[in-house]
Amino acid sequence: MKIGMLPASEVQLSAVKYDLGDLQAPRLTGLSLKLFVTLIQAPLIGSLITAYLRKQNKMDEVLRHAVIPEAPMFKPEFPPPPQEQEAGVVCLEEDGKPEDRVESACRCLPHHDPASTWNSESTSFRYWKIRDYAYAYRSGLITPSMVAEHVISAVEECKNITPLLISFDPDEVRKQAAASSQRFAEGNPLSILDGIFMAVKDDIDCYPHPTKGGTTWLHDVRPVNKDGVCVSRLRRCGVIFVGKANMHELGMGVTGLNPHHGTPRNPHDPQRYPGGSSSGPAAIVASGICPAALGSDAGGSIRIPASLCGVVGLKTTYGRTDTRGTLWAPGTVEVIGPIASSVDDVMLIYAAMLGSSPADKISLRPPTPCFPNLSSNGSSIASFPMRLGKYTEWFDDVNSPDISDVCGQVLASLSEMHGCEIVEITIPELQQMRIAHVVSYACESLCSLLPEFQNGKFQKLASDSRINLAIAQSFTASDYVAAQRLRRRLMYYHMEIFKKVDIIVTPSTGMTAPIIHPTALEGGESDIEVTGSLMKFAVTANVLGFPAISVPVGYDEQGLPIGLQLIGRPWCEATILRLAATIEQQWNEPKRRPVIYFDVTKGK
Repeated sequence: MKIGMLPASEVQLSAVKYDLGDLQAPRLTGLSLKLFVTLIQAPLIGSLITAYLRKQNKMDEVLRHAVIPEAPMFKPEFPPPPQEQEAGVVCLEEDGKPEDRVESACRCLPHHDPASTWNSESTSFRYWKIRDYAYAYRSGLITPSMVAEHVISAVEECKNITPLLISFDPDEVRKQAAASSQRFAEGNPLSILDGIFMAVKDDIDCYPHPTKGGTTWLHDVRPVNKDGVCVSRLRRCGVIFVGKANMHELGMGVTGLNPHHGTPRNPHDPQRYPGGSSSGPAAIVASGICPAALGSDAGGSIRIPASLCGVVGLKTTYGRTDTRGTLWAPGTVEVIGPIASSVDDVMLIYAAMLGSSPADKISLRPPTPCFPNLSSNGSSIASFPMRLGKYTEWFDDVNSPDISDVCGQVLASLSEMHGCEIVEITIPELQQMRIAHVVSYACESLCSLLPEFQNGKFQKLASDSRINLAIAQSFTASDYVAAQRLRRRLMYYHMEIFKKVDIIVTPSTGMTAPIIHPTALEGGESDIEVTGSLMKFAVTANVLGFPAISVPVGYDEQGLPIGLQLIGRPWCEATILRLAATIEQQWNEPKRRPVIYFDVTKGK
């Protein structure tokens, strides 16, 4: 029976009831997981199982039984940006040199005295910032080659504890570091990023490393001959790439579990997951080995591990960064973005890598990228009053009250100390949002893998990936179109909300870092309840293409990091970065030293 839906413009928000619902599927591991994989791949019974799962999670009700009046939106479409320039920002030249953009971004950063940082005798824990490294290189306190040896030692030491890198060549790292050290010796560093060590998620091309996507075989059918566009821009600034960071296989999970290459551990508790799918990038930053890393985000894959590991992760507006040179380009939900230990460092990496692809410049017409000018006394958010949207029922729907309590305290303080207005909002059809994301990402991933999928490579994937792809196979063309009709409805709701607020604020995740069950490490695991909790607040920014950032704001009673997510209007990275910087400054201390941590400036 078909159910007609009102046009989005006629939905009464005051009548909307919060009903995200719980995902329905058993937790599977070991023999039960292997049996389930066998059954879901079987020709007849497999289709019955996927049909049952779709029904249990109300997918058919939304995709096949509902009459959705909106036209499909096959990728995010944004209204024209306001004519007037946002106050207190500096515009960067998108088509200019990456090193020039980095220099402009550096002038936007708040005051920081690297000399006092290096000379401080404080015993409190802190991460070294990019500006600390730059000062030390320029002052001759250390050289990139010295740091390279400490990085190599740390990576080697971690191999049996937390496998952070899938591809790692010490000689290649030394070669890059030697070239950077020579530039400093000659007084000609390329930018403030010269000599900064970064890891790259294994679904982004970084020559000469292979791109495996966390699998055992993808590099055999997809050779890498050059850097991805974002990597190339960073390399022009002098960044030293240490290798390809571990990830949840094919990005099809948010814990970081990888039976093929080993599962990275959360630096704050090695018995817990770091989050995914950018598990290696977040863990290598949180452990101090690299001040920054490059990740990709199709369903919270930057923000989730950043939150669980206690670092900062930025998902840009769809189309703001160029995804050429990734496994999933072109897609409609995924972007590339930075993970770093501070908002300052995220801004510097973002400045280097930003720039739309030629196709996106034509279709999306992105406005000039802007950065918040945080360098003056008049740059605080008190000078730029912000309206923060909070959907309380959604905000509080978390597994631990510590999360909503800590995040709620941050909002209360922003209101009391900085004049932010907390606006209660209602967001309709969050369950439909989740379904639209699942269908969009699953179908696009399957399409990217289809030749290899049909050639038997499917059998070489981990069990949870095979389950996800089997479900993806069950979606029809009409399911995909229905999901894109939902995308247009959801875009309408959110653009109406953004007429009333500047930023939508949520916890970054619905739970802190989950425990790794020993049986999962070798045989794999499928835990839809954990997946749903970790992704609860993430997918909006992917389906609708909005910029979003996760910034650490505290810890739960077990000492695990808690992140706060800021979702902004299209192209308004400057707004969320300004608020993130304020939050970081106020809630940055005291930082807790992770259990797994290396000071690569000293080799400890």
